[in-house]
Amino acid sequence: MKWTELDWKALDRLRDQFLRGGTAAGPYWQSSTELAHYDLTYGERIGWKWDAVLRELRIRGWKPNTRQILDWGCGSGSAGRRVLAAFGADHFDELLVWDHSPLATDFAVEAAEQAFPRVRVSAVTPGFLASDAPIGLLVVSHVLNELPTEALAELRQLILRSTAVLWVEPGTHELARGLQTIRDELRAEFRVVAPCTHQNRCGLLAEGRDRDWCHFFAPPPSEIFANPDWVKFGQRAGIDLRSLPYCFLALDRNKTAGQVGDLAARPTVGPTTLPTTELSRVIGRPKLFKPYARLLNCDATGVAELTLQKRDDLALYKELDRTKAPLVYRWRRDGTHLLGGELLGACRTRQ
Repeated sequence: MKWTELDWKALDRLRDQFLRGGTAAGPYWQSSTELAHYDLTYGERIGWKWDAVLRELRIRGWKPNTRQILDWGCGSGSAGRRVLAAFGADHFDELLVWDHSPLATDFAVEAAEQAFPRVRVSAVTPGFLASDAPIGLLVVSHVLNELPTEALAELRQLILRSTAVLWVEPGTHELARGLQTIRDELRAEFRVVAPCTHQNRCGLLAEGRDRDWCHFFAPPPSEIFANPDWVKFGQRAGIDLRSLPYCFLALDRNKTAGQVGDLAARPTVGPTTLPTTELSRVIGRPKLFKPYARLLNCDATGVAELTLQKRDDLALYKELDRTKAPLVYRWRRDGTHLLGGELLGACRTRQ
């Protein structure tokens, strides 16, 4: 597939469908060529979000304890292929794919077979979906705003059959809060691997947090900004290539690993210096002002707005502005005042 051959009429129609959301009247893929155009462009951008999620999981030291993947609602199959590439094809024996469009299913199978010839790839049968057979790693990508109630209920049943779940969605307020709600409903069955650093109830679903949502920003590959094809695509599609907001959920059945007690029922305590072993996840982007930085922080104690005075840790202040790594930190803090911190999985030179 060449950039000069892109079918913009088809791409514009697909993007309009994705932005409107809601249940489609039928499969929106009209040809395998259309899927190839999507996979090269919008599918690749979704792949960059998956790259960010998978990078964070590797930094946290997590791997799926299964040799099977089911890419549900696969589209062009970008998500399943990204997972295979991230953990290594040798880690898996089988990739199963399913989409309500047979065209998409066939495309995803062929693309995965070409990329990973040693992995057994096949389309899932309706009988398997309706059965109670166990599922390995369930991969779900960019489907939540399209699912009618019945389909969402079917997806929940697949989740309950799974050993682990990786689910990525656009980082909008509505979809992120929907995923947060699903996360809390599944806590009794699964360990929350990420983005949370704890197993407690979602702090963003607490009273008074209606305007907040759990989202992050994936860094696109730096080379695309010097690539005339990507630059032209961004201009033609009206897309800011720098902005890749996403939300995600990673779950597995290993409920004892890293689990902490539920602190939600404990009384609130005053400002205290937390141990450096506590992991936190920064939500969204830190906001940097001339004398200080401000960020929304999530950890086992809940969600709080924290501040870092620039004079207290200049290197950390700069890092919050520049790093492309997942913002998972071990803070040193006094209440809501940050004294310093270390980025998980990264080394930085203090100035």
